[in-house]
Amino acid sequence: MTFVRWFKRHLVVIAGLLTLGYLLLPNVVVTVFSFNDPKGRFNYEWQRFSTDAWTDPCGVADLCGSLSLSLRIAAWATLGATVLGTLIAFALVRYRFRARGAVNSLIFLPMAMPEVVMAASLLTLFLNMGVQLGFWTILIAHIMFCLSFVVTAVKARVMSMDPSLEQAAQDLYAGPLQTFLRVTLPIAAPGIAAGALLAFALSFDDFIITNFNAGATVTFPMFVWGSAQRGTPVQINVIGTAMFIVAVLLVLAGMVVGNRRRRHTA
Repeated sequence: MTFVRWFKRHLVVIAGLLTLGYLLLPNVVVTVFSFNDPKGRFNYEWQRFSTDAWTDPCGVADLCGSLSLSLRIAAWATLGATVLGTLIAFALVRYRFRARGAVNSLIFLPMAMPEVVMAASLLTLFLNMGVQLGFWTILIAHIMFCLSFVVTAVKARVMSMDPSLEQAAQDLYAGPLQTFLRVTLPIAAPGIAAGALLAFALSFDDFIITNFNAGATVTFPMFVWGSAQRGTPVQINVIGTAMFIVAVLLVLAGMVVGNRRRRHTA
């Protein structure tokens, strides 16, 4: 009876931990098999422990080249989508203009539309315009579909902002630029950062839209897909594990910074 009461009391925590474990299970498998030494081409069965792949992560031809390309595309796509998305979000929340409702509805279309439909549409557009497929077509496509996610994240933050703070700054003789830089932008920064991180993850991870509009260019997701047809090298698991560790460290760093700020303001 005591166990039943304890289980009921901690049911939510147990369910949360089980869900978290389920979500992290693929990452655990990737990490474990990054230390594998497979006998054949496919890294699907555990053979023996080895750190050879970690000492030579670029040992597979074109792996680091495709990774570098994906990182550059994701960085530029994040920058473009964040700047444009932030401006659009402020315009939609702070200003009244014709077709504002239509623009609000159109913003959600890229998120609701299947990726294969958007990929085929963009490919048709680029071919009709005579644009050569490659780095720039991938970048344009990534900015286009990341834009909606940035607008949604920033818009939610801007809508929750208190206009009286900006009015107080203006009452204290702060100019429009000074008010924006010292009051508006710091308050909106969490939403902008969330949109930027989401855009980076979506851009780096995208395969369908990239595959349609890449031409002869090969990004990291395309390299992984192509390698899976011939044999998955262990170095792919190494890159995936390293990226997961970096993401976890960034989250932990954000939590530490947030806790320190709350302690200073308390």
